[in-house]
Amino acid sequence: MVSNPERRAALVDAGVEVLAREGARGLTFRAVDAEAGVPVGTASNYFTGRADLLRQIDTRLHVRLAPDPAVVAELMTRPKDRSLVTSFMYDLMARATRDRTGYLALMELRLEATRRPELLASYTKSVRGDLEEAMEFHRTAGLPGGDESVAVLYLAMLGLLLEHLTLPGVLEGVLPGVGVPDGLVERIVATVLPEEVQAQGPDQAQGQGQGQEGRI
Repeated sequence: MVSNPERRAALVDAGVEVLAREGARGLTFRAVDAEAGVPVGTASNYFTGRADLLRQIDTRLHVRLAPDPAVVAELMTRPKDRSLVTSFMYDLMARATRDRTGYLALMELRLEATRRPELLASYTKSVRGDLEEAMEFHRTAGLPGGDESVAVLYLAMLGLLLEHLTLPGVLEGVLPGVGVPDGLVERIVATVLPEEVQAQGPDQAQGQGQGQEGRI
């Protein structure tokens, strides 16, 4: 296969655009070539097949949707309380909203994984790894709540992101006086963490990994 990292990255990003816009059925090498503005046949020189392209799209989205280390570092200077968890959820929502195409491609990957056993295995491992990393971050950072809280936050934010980025009208006004999405983010965190949990000491709050739910 051709080895040109910059060209490969451009083709993968083109694949993200096609996947988000056309769905998995529209993700052909010819479509990727057209999106990237390269000669027909270029993508076939970089990927062994659609499954290979889908796996590399998954890897690329892991980077595109990951928290900014500088943002995480700044947030971690704040008190380790419920408001900090809310700030991490705001950051998650902001990243998904900024890269809506990337998030829609993630949803398409989920659907395609139900049809392709080889993708199901790798994608399940990838997403499970993100969830476990979020749990580890929560523990080492000394944030209130535990693994169960992170799991419920994950599920609640997954639902909020899905609706907000696909059918935003579903949520508008559903709770009078609660803004979408920020107000709902606040309600989610307040519901999952109804009482403040004593934060751990600063010597236990050194974790600065991918942060809360790097992807969902």
